[in-house]
Amino acid sequence: MEIRQQLKYRCYQFSIKLIKFASQLPNKRIFKIISDQLLRAGTSIGANIVEAKSASSKRDFIRFYEIALKSANETKYWLGLLRDATEADKTKIEKLLKEVTEISNIIGSSLLTMKKKK
Repeated sequence: MEIRQQLKYRCYQFSIKLIKFASQLPNKRIFKIISDQLLRAGTSIGANIVEAKSASSKRDFIRFYEIALKSANETKYWLGLLRDATEADKTKIEKLLKEVTEISNIIGSSLLTMKKKK
């Protein structure tokens, strides 16, 4: 499987794990607010990677990857808040943080490569 396919697959699997994690959070207002933001940011990573495939130009393609990277960084922020400010399952959060960090590193590395080839 090529790198881009692997990235799309990892992002998709990450989204599934994130959805399952969020659905298990307690039914309190604070969890609803944070999980809404977390799900928007976390599922947006893969959506932007997929959308890049239909980009109208290389510049447009790069832009989708940049948005995906920003979403990955935002996802790390919301997961960190859940870990540090709530009683959410820290072990699950650490696994999600590890995966989104790896994904963001891949996206960042891809962006550096694409920008050098401009």
